Amino acid sequence: MSDRVLVTGGAGYIGSHACKVLARAGYEPVVLDNLSTGWREAVKFGPLVEADLMDRAALDAAFAEYRPVAVLHFAALSQVGEAMAEPGRYWRNNVGGSLNLIEAAVAAGCLDFVFSSTCATYGDRDGEVLDEDTPQAPLNAYGASKRAIEDMLVDFGAAHGLRHVIFRYFNVGGADPEAEVGEFHRPETHLIPLILDAVDGRRAALTIHGTDYPTPDGTCIRDYVHVMDLVDAHVAGLEWLRAGKGSRVFCLGTGDGFSVREVVEATRHVTNRAVPMQDGPRRGGDAVKLVCGSQRARDELGWRPARSTMKQMIGDAWRWHQNGHYEA
Repeated sequence: MSDRVLVTGGAGYIGSHACKVLARAGYEPVVLDNLSTGWREAVKFGPLVEADLMDRAALDAAFAEYRPVAVLHFAALSQVGEAMAEPGRYWRNNVGGSLNLIEAAVAAGCLDFVFSSTCATYGDRDGEVLDEDTPQAPLNAYGASKRAIEDMLVDFGAAHGLRHVIFRYFNVGGADPEAEVGEFHRPETHLIPLILDAVDGRRAALTIHGTDYPTPDGTCIRDYVHVMDLVDAHVAGLEWLRAGKGSRVFCLGTGDGFSVREVVEATRHVTNRAVPMQDGPRRGGDAVKLVCGSQRARDELGWRPARSTMKQMIGDAWRWHQNGHYEA
């Protein structure tokens, strides 16, 4: 029997891609998801436990039934605008749910834990390439809740021997090149699928939130990583822990930033279609520029973001967008 890995949020965008890569690597991914933002149809590579992280009894039951050797923790609320308006939801769900999960894992003796964090823990570090030693100063409850979970993992490591790998990254793009799974949110908040919706008429226009930032074209700059590169790193992190190596933090990025307008222009080239656009106000909590370095991941995990060109990400996303939506 294959070793099982509990994947929280495994019915969502990144988690479903992680399940595919885990299955290819010889693991059985067990998805734990409340399906509030994930999709039942995305669970294709192992069993689904439909449960909420706030339900400790359900977590204990899942650990007892499946006896996973490790946890990959993706489940979280992640919308910056919502985090600014409703911080309580983020502290309650992200931090409270993660505390339940960590305590359940420790109680079950499942001590290898891979955590999906974010470069949003750094706040606005304009002009810097962010690395693992950059001071953290989050601008909103989303970034702050993720930083708190990182701290929790350190404390549980000291007290109970929990071993963790933390990945900090920012924008994720693209889709499974075979289009078995992909990116689909309701409501949609991510830039590349929003642009593709505008391209094919599913929305009237893309709204650019803020055009007066101190950047060359006035729009925010972000580092984008292909989702398949990202989940490859998570499996490498799992193997790192299972090989008995110590707890570690890794940043994942290309070190290159793209502005919103540059992503729009790249989409126009890939799809050969016009992108209807309109300007809108800034969103609270958005940093000007976030670019993430990954030298430690390259050196220690042997990770290479081989698919993370804008052309590849948009091309794979466009293929999925045309052929692969889930049904609500």
